[in-house]
Amino acid sequence: MKKKILFVDEDPLVLQGLQRSMRGMRNEWDMVFAESGTKALELMSHGDFDVIVSDMRMPGMNGAQLLNEVMTRYPRTVRLILSGHDDQDLVMRSVGSTHQYLTKPCEPDALRATINRASALGESLKDERIKTLVAQLGRLPSLPTLYVQVTEALQSGDASAGVVGEIVAKDIAMSAQLLKLVNSAFFSGKHRISSVVEAATFLGIDTIKSLVLCLHLFSKLDETRSSGIPMDALWAHSLRTASYAGTIARLMNCSQKMVDESYVSGLLHDVGRLVLAVNFPDRYSAVVASASGRKLQLSDAEREEFGATHADAGAYLLGLWGLPVPVVEAIALHHSPSLCTHMEFSPLTAVHVANVLAHEYNSSLNIGIPLELDWEYLKLANVDQQIGVWRKSVRNEHYGAD
Repeated sequence: MKKKILFVDEDPLVLQGLQRSMRGMRNEWDMVFAESGTKALELMSHGDFDVIVSDMRMPGMNGAQLLNEVMTRYPRTVRLILSGHDDQDLVMRSVGSTHQYLTKPCEPDALRATINRASALGESLKDERIKTLVAQLGRLPSLPTLYVQVTEALQSGDASAGVVGEIVAKDIAMSAQLLKLVNSAFFSGKHRISSVVEAATFLGIDTIKSLVLCLHLFSKLDETRSSGIPMDALWAHSLRTASYAGTIARLMNCSQKMVDESYVSGLLHDVGRLVLAVNFPDRYSAVVASASGRKLQLSDAEREEFGATHADAGAYLLGLWGLPVPVVEAIALHHSPSLCTHMEFSPLTAVHVANVLAHEYNSSLNIGIPLELDWEYLKLANVDQQIGVWRKSVRNEHYGAD
């Protein structure tokens, strides 16, 4: 079935240019073009669209306002900004309603790739409620203690962006949202950033203050809602996995970029658990009980209940948010690395091994059948002989830290 794509721009010449440059996609896309936000909403009221691509500055209703309306009325539609206007205030105000930002001029191949990748991400999610929920998410809840630390540091007036970044780097939700923003074309262009501290430094303390204190980019987790998993344990496990993954990448003499990608992939590998547990607490409690009582892998119990796993949900969200491909891949396949298309060391390898070792050394999140290493994948990736060295190194790190 063809994807339905809606392009919105006040300039008819721009729309004509898009129509010409995207002509090669006619067999895969049904493309519709609108010259205003009002016209776009009218078109959407008559049929579903998979993706909307909107300019930012338009008379009457700007792109941020349009996509906020689309998020409310049609939450499953992927929402992209394509704009040549350098308006940081508008961009930041659209953080919650926009999945990704692209800048004009945008190469046709890059635009096609972004639309195809974003529109294909949800195909593994069978539960329509989850797909709708994830596509609608503008922010994720943070651990209260870390949320308070960030807000207090920003309100103090003397914290540097690097110091704030170090706090953010301990939190699943804040890290994901900061990386979403900094990896938008508006801020970083083609340079992909995987280090949270680098992201904070790149944005600067004034931008972060505006996002957090004025625009409320971060929110605090409601710990009164029971979901069957202890949230503090989820954060501790994520930090441990991140640390182990970074250590493994360093032991492989990887570049700093791959070390950063491995670390942040480990930090975010269970973001899907956060999404499902916070938004479907009763159903997720039932999943945990089912996995424990029937001795199932947690992912198998999730698939029975939701038609998808936390890895699917997390990869869908962070893929929509435009995080680097190696990070999204590591999150999507950390339980099933043999499904990847390349058999070589990558952040996926580091996170797969780090996650299993983190569960071995701390059982607070062990549910159902214990996780096991995928030895077939590790042999094909030619790293199976390294596992003993990695295990010894992270064991020393674990017991040295504890």
